[in-house]
Amino acid sequence: MTFSANIVFFFTFLIAIIVPVTSQPCNSYRFSKNIKYAACEDLPVLESSLHWNYHPSSGVVDVAFNKVNAKDSSWVAWAINPTSKGMVGSQSFVAVHKSNGTIKAYTSPITSYGTKLQEDNLSFSVHSLSTSYTNGGIIIFATFQLPPNKTLVNHVWDEGLVSEDGTLKAHSFSRSNLQSYGTIDFISGKVSKSDGDVNSQTILRNVHGVLNTVSWGIMMPIGVIMGRYLKVLEGLGSTWFHSHRACQSLAFLINIVGFGTGLYIGSHSGVHHAPHRCVGITLMCLACAQVLVAVCLRPKKDHKYRIFWNIFHYIVGYATIALAIWNNLKGFDILNVGNVWKKSYVGIIISLAGIAVILEVMTWIWVCNKRRAKNSQVPC
Repeated sequence: MTFSANIVFFFTFLIAIIVPVTSQPCNSYRFSKNIKYAACEDLPVLESSLHWNYHPSSGVVDVAFNKVNAKDSSWVAWAINPTSKGMVGSQSFVAVHKSNGTIKAYTSPITSYGTKLQEDNLSFSVHSLSTSYTNGGIIIFATFQLPPNKTLVNHVWDEGLVSEDGTLKAHSFSRSNLQSYGTIDFISGKVSKSDGDVNSQTILRNVHGVLNTVSWGIMMPIGVIMGRYLKVLEGLGSTWFHSHRACQSLAFLINIVGFGTGLYIGSHSGVHHAPHRCVGITLMCLACAQVLVAVCLRPKKDHKYRIFWNIFHYIVGYATIALAIWNNLKGFDILNVGNVWKKSYVGIIISLAGIAVILEVMTWIWVCNKRRAKNSQVPC
């Protein structure tokens, strides 16, 4: 081979390694048992395609939903929504591929955003349903009766993981998972993509994540550090208290906005993560209790009940910080952000913890030296 031929071969090999292999177009896909479909469409996200036969005389549709590159121990679902747009009201066909190699298909009507895709009958007749797992892809085969006078319907599709106990986990909140919906006309074969609403949903989720990460996860720990370590410095007077209160008050105001966006997201778009939501509500309750007790019920320093106020203030404060950090990390997993964001946040928390440890040691050394100096001045 000449030098130029070697160069061409090298770059061809390099491109073959770097460029990922994409799934073949739907019209070239060949099903086993020589099953054929009159129409098909490559869906825009999640490496999926839809194949179908429509029988006008009976209103029956034969469908094959093909999801390539399916993950091990995962579920995939395709659904139509005869009554509205979105997930609630969808009538879904689900395939669950477990880690032991078994795969099961069943139907599941989606009645809420918190669905676990429980098995149940759909609102229309299903004549047959099966699934297969071939070459890393999951295919759902279904034959069902379209609702009367309904050939144009909304459809959604998605994928998620299955836990070790067999529970279906919520799908990711990545852009692809949020864009997996549109409309399909079984007569004309026209399939539309998702509209622009997903952009606003994604922005709202990102805003929710940023607000809560900054407030719960960064500003509040900084406020705690200010309150604990600045007050031991002589000459500052009440500056430490005003700094601590200002930082925590600003964080609390940002929390309110972040909490409100979280409630809106859970009620109006996508499935929500129940533990994340419950911990978020708990955090807001603790923060409100902390503000109420700190502002309205704070006794004077020499009051006999001040010790109980201090205990409550410290326990609730540190519990809130711990829960907030845990919930922020869960939020990163739910939003499916890149590892760089999660690692950056963990790095910030570790840095703040390191600063707190250093300041704690320095504070104890300073306090002990001050006590020792004071005791040495006491006459015998």
